[in-house]
Amino acid sequence: MSTSGKDIDKNKSTILLIHGSGLTHIVWSLHEQFYVSQGFNVLSVDLPGHGNSEGPSLDSIEAISDWIKSLMKKIDISKIIIIGHSQGSLVAIDFSSRYPELTEKIILVAGSNKMPVNQDLIDLAEAGDEKAVLLMMKWGYEGSKAFIGGNPVKKIVNSARDIREVLAVDLKACNNYKNGEEAIKNINCPTLCIFGDLDKMVPVKVGLKMSNQIKNSETKIISDCGHMIIFEKAFEMRKFVKEFLIKS
Repeated sequence: MSTSGKDIDKNKSTILLIHGSGLTHIVWSLHEQFYVSQGFNVLSVDLPGHGNSEGPSLDSIEAISDWIKSLMKKIDISKIIIIGHSQGSLVAIDFSSRYPELTEKIILVAGSNKMPVNQDLIDLAEAGDEKAVLLMMKWGYEGSKAFIGGNPVKKIVNSARDIREVLAVDLKACNNYKNGEEAIKNINCPTLCIFGDLDKMVPVKVGLKMSNQIKNSETKIISDCGHMIIFEKAFEMRKFVKEFLIKS
């Protein structure tokens, strides 16, 4: 877990950054210090089994929510603002609907209340086949600009073990999450939804269907952007998040 080199200040709100399937807290490198500079505590976590976090990957969205609740208790935080990307959005939806008393606000980035996963992709991931990563990158990035220094996903998910024991478990957790329709009706905290107009994993139409059902929510659509908003349009995303967070 990264706290951006700062101790937790009990007088400040705390942002928890939750990464997507198969990834680690490294994906938030363009975000952590920015939110610290805006006056927030920032916790950037590796979910269990990911990056530097011990234990097997958790096999359900609900189990990840419960892990976050126990993490909050461990570090003595009473409320959090969750920024979740992709699978992290599912976790934010589940957590805020089940633990409203622990949730201040949520930001859903390239997320939906249902994230079904293509069975071919799950089969490839369970076999530890790197084609799973290539398929994900194709769906996640197609149409958006190339990255300086190469695609970050390939650098994080770079072994058969990562694909089989981490990515495959995450994809199945997304695929098996069936409570999203009910969960979004139970979200009462202020919510910001951010979508990329070129996203093939969570098309804007799908995202809007969800955001229209969340009370007290607002939506931003970023143009020329695929699924990996946190890399592709980090500065635009940060601007929208900052505007949302500084509202009372």
